[in-house]
Amino acid sequence: QSIFRVVFHDRRLQYTEHQQLEGWRWNRPGDRILDIDIPMSVGIIDPRANPTQLNTVEFLWDPAKRTSVFIQVHCISTEFTLRKHGGEKGVPFRVQIDTFREGQGGDYTEHLHSAS
Repeated sequence: QSIFRVVFHDRRLQYTEHQQLEGWRWNRPGDRILDIDIPMSVGIIDPRANPTQLNTVEFLWDPAKRTSVFIQVHCISTEFTLRKHGGEKGVPFRVQIDTFREGQGGDYTEHLHSAS
């Protein structure tokens, strides 16, 4: 199982990530920050997007088969700046991927790899 997340690269914003994402949710009701582009992706199984975690998607895949995942990010980095007059530098994002192996009980808790 792999979990993709769009997170803030800046340590200062990482501390307030929950509040930042709640503010984004309030300004854009019904929208998500991150989705999997299903038609473009190959070899993924059971793609899921938790409605309460707007910046996270997860899926299962077989490591013995060819797999490629295309993601869609539905926000721009200037949506998280203090001033929104145009021309300001946006905050840097990071895409983080955490991969887990299925354990004895059928849950995915054995961490294999992380990348960003």
